[in-house]
Parts: sequence; structure tokens; C-alpha cells
Amino acid sequence: MRIAFIADPLEQFRIYKDSTFAMMEAAAKRGHELWAILQPDMAVVDARVVATARRIVLTGVAHDSEPHDPRADWFAVAETADIALADFDAVVMRKDPPFDMEYVYSTFLLERAEAEGARVFNKPRAIRDHNEKLAITEFPQYTAPTIVTRSLERVRAFHAEHRDVILKPLDGMGGMGIFRVRDDGLNLGSIFETLTRDGARTIMVQRYIPEIVDGDKRVLLIAGQPVPFCLARIPMAGETRGNLAAGGTGVARPLSERDREIATGLAPTLWARGLMLVGLDVIGANLTEINVTSPTCFREIMDQTGFDVAGMMIDAIERARAAG
Repeated sequence: MRIAFIADPLEQFRIYKDSTFAMMEAAAKRGHELWAILQPDMAVVDARVVATARRIVLTGVAHDSEPHDPRADWFAVAETADIALADFDAVVMRKDPPFDMEYVYSTFLLERAEAEGARVFNKPRAIRDHNEKLAITEFPQYTAPTIVTRSLERVRAFHAEHRDVILKPLDGMGGMGIFRVRDDGLNLGSIFETLTRDGARTIMVQRYIPEIVDGDKRVLLIAGQPVPFCLARIPMAGETRGNLAAGGTGVARPLSERDREIATGLAPTLWARGLMLVGLDVIGANLTEINVTSPTCFREIMDQTGFDVAGMMIDAIERARAAG
């Protein structure tokens, strides 16, 4: 198969922990061609969605830890060509947020490519329709008390009821912009003003879940099936965020009974909508986010458990291609 990955610049990859690289490596081992596309490289030409794509080969160079500078010695470019997206066997959307208007425009282009016969994973309409924060409101049976608002009065009332709350923007990633306000309500108004830009933007507020000290668990769903291990991202000292980007430590664990209940409860619905790869965030017994843009944690789970998450993903792409 010819598999195109729409991603951030390859030169910026930290391949020792990058989930997109793990997919590429698994695909290359099976003899599939790898093509890389940047978001700005997509265009409509002569009424077809095309991209300036680079065919890459993996060099086998391994990086075991954080490099001081971005390194590009892990791949070589074999050729560059303008190719219609429908001419690839699979197109994997792995561009990281921010989910800005350019991201939205990309989903529209990918949707046009689908109409021309392209097979895109995750399905662009499904990505666009599932805000990673707001999507949990469809499944309140699995969530902690939550409000979505840009009203300071509603936020103050919610805090008065629950006394310990988390405030976060609807478009953040990697723990960016997450604040905890405890019982004393210190700086609640200032935090609200900062996050909402004085009431101009909508935010989410959730009851604080004390089990965060045991980890913010990333539970992966692939083609409607849960990966049997999650990655518990444990906050560093003095932090309430477990995100790896915020200094958390990742510990792979088998899914708990509650993790599996949440995963199997959501998986059929999300897969039916065209979301092949989903990253559920679970704290304690509560679903907190549904990540659909570029879910991560493949490498950490693979390295710590030996379970081939990337292979499971390529299996799913192969089955989808065979099914037409």
C-alpha cells in the first residue's frame, strides 16, 4: 500500500516517543510505501485535491532520548511529487493541534478528497464534529460534573457547589491553559478573565478529580477495539496536570474494569462515525476528554508492555483498505 501521513514537519519528530513514527515504522516493516504531507501542501488543482508529497524511507537510526536539536537522520527522501490524495491507498491525518481555522479548512479538503475516492483516517467530518473537550458531554454517564460556559456567574455557582474545580479552554492540548481553583476560590475571577478573554470565549469547568495523583490515563481505541493497556500519566510534584508535555511520567498499566467499561461503551459509536483512532482520557472512574486529532502514547505502551499498538493500527488500515 501507499500510505500518506499528514503530519507536522518530520524534522521536528522526537522519534523515540512519536506515535506517528511508530505507525510509519510498523507500515515499513510490512513493505508499505511511506509518504509525508504537510498541511500547507494540500491544494485543489483542476477540481481535484492534490498534495506535494515526499516518499520517504526509514534509515534505521534510533534516538533513545530527547535530542538537543531536531534531527532528520531517521529518514531520507526518495522522491517528491504532486499526487491526488485519492491515488493513495490510505491517508492518515496526524497533524497536531491547534485546531484553528486552517485545521478546519484541511478537514474540508480531506472531505473533498474522500468524495474523489480517498480513504482518510480519521474521517475528516468526524474530526471536525468532535471537539476533544466538548465531546464528553454526549456521554454524561461516564463523566464528573461538568459545565461549558462563558458566564462568570455560572462558574462561580459551579465552584460554590463543588468547591474544588478545574478550568480549561476548549482548544488546548498537552495540558495548556488548565487551572485548578480550590475551596478558597483564590483568583477564580482572574483565571476566568484570562481563559475567556473577558467573557468572549467559552470554557469548560469540571469538578476536580483527586485520583489525578494516580495518573491521567490515556486509553486508546483502534477500529472500535480498546488497546488492552493504558498509559497513566502521573503529575510531577506540585502539578495537577498529568500530561507528558507538562512534565508527567507515563506508566503503562492493564485496563481496569472501569477503563474497559468506558472504552467498550464509547467504541462502537465512535468507530461507526469513522474515528479509527481515539484517545480517551480517564481520571479515576471519569472520562475527561475524547482525543481524535492525533492521539499519542503508542511508543510508551509498546516499550513498557511489548504490546504492538502500531501494528494494531496498521492492521486496521489494511482491513479498511481491503474492505474498500
